[in-house]
Amino acid sequence: METPPEEKNLETISFVVHATRGVIRGQQTRRKAMVFCLAVAVLMLLAGFTVLQTTLNPREHPWFVILFWIACVWLTFTAMLLAIFDLLIIRSQGRKAQRALRERLAADASNK
Repeated sequence: METPPEEKNLETISFVVHATRGVIRGQQTRRKAMVFCLAVAVLMLLAGFTVLQTTLNPREHPWFVILFWIACVWLTFTAMLLAIFDLLIIRSQGRKAQRALRERLAADASNK
């Protein structure tokens, strides 16, 4: 009887690193992640001031209140950092396209 090959368990850190690379590299994925983070943060903000107002009483549940608002701030900062990263990537691509256009124009001018 043959023994089946051992399955390699996917390590959590490796998975997180690869998933993060996928989000950062793809422009559409990055923008969808920004929208998702902001939407969840806005929903948390609205829920925190309306529906969950009694649950988020700091005298009754101080740790829940702290964790809730830290999660809301974390989602907002994540969206902001993704937006800044997106802006830097777009500026870099613009400079690269401008440089390529200048080189092409210089090559065309020297051929005439």
